[in-house]
Amino acid sequence: MSFTYLQKIPTPAEITRQMPMSAKLLKLKAARDKAILEVIKGKAQKLILIIGPCSADNEDSLCDYVGRLSGLQNKVKDRLILIPRIYTNKPRTTGSGYKGMLTQPKASESPNIAEGIRAIRRMHVRVLKESGLTAADEMLYPGNYPYLEDILSYVTIGARSVENQEHRLTVSGLDIPVGMKNPTSGDLNVLLNSVQAAQTGHTFIYNGWEVKTPGNHWSHCILRGAINHYGQSIPNYHYEDLTKFTEAYLKRGLANPLVIVDTNHANSDKNFREQPRIAYEVMHSISKSADLKKTVKGLMIESYIKEGRQEPGGKVYGQSITDPCLGWEDSKDLILKLADIYK
Repeated sequence: MSFTYLQKIPTPAEITRQMPMSAKLLKLKAARDKAILEVIKGKAQKLILIIGPCSADNEDSLCDYVGRLSGLQNKVKDRLILIPRIYTNKPRTTGSGYKGMLTQPKASESPNIAEGIRAIRRMHVRVLKESGLTAADEMLYPGNYPYLEDILSYVTIGARSVENQEHRLTVSGLDIPVGMKNPTSGDLNVLLNSVQAAQTGHTFIYNGWEVKTPGNHWSHCILRGAINHYGQSIPNYHYEDLTKFTEAYLKRGLANPLVIVDTNHANSDKNFREQPRIAYEVMHSISKSADLKKTVKGLMIESYIKEGRQEPGGKVYGQSITDPCLGWEDSKDLILKLADIYK
């Protein structure tokens, strides 16, 4: 094996002892979890917005951004639940490029995973303490989830991970909502199979233990568009796409059927400025169908302080170093308009 062993990684227990959640923060998280689950159960008529930068690379600008979201949350609380998108791992299609804050706590420096684990937990705790908003993160590596399990209110499984057995089984043991994206191929049967597997209990190996899980009845679907064999983006957010998929979803008899529409990625052909238009089209579709109204309950939006993107190590405050994002003023306008039209 051509491995060079660099350093021993601290355990989740060691990290949580170093950076514990206070009783006040745990109470805030419990309240947020309850509010989100009320929407998923159909007991609250609100729209979930998972919104934030493509990847979280800077603690200060990220906390600044979420603080702005917090101010808006108070204004739209009767219609929307804002879940900050704080993605600390970044999947790379070719394996090269910035892999996220967990791997590289400072984008301009070399990887340091042990310090990255401390950095992402410190950032998540600070976000909750300063804003009162619990966040979403992507579970790119299932074994890393325990480092944040007491903080997160939402987890996503990406398009490249959703077919992986370890991800599906791990989701079956989580007790918070998990959104599973359709694979890059766009195969929606694969997506529904993944949710079905996640909602089923399993026995498997996890972090050195034989474990048993009950199944996660809060796992659900995220539509993010597809890429065909020519490399072209194929959207799946139009009315016809949503109605056909909802019909197939409901036939499965899965618990708490829920669809989140990702307004970027292949749905926008990575044109971040298209996100508001796509969001409004989804809202129009919901208004025309009782089934969609019951099932399509959220949007995912890539947004940051400064619109666009820069290269890793760039000096523009609050601008993405991975995929380009909406800027703050456009994001604020979108949130307020969605709150006004969602009924």
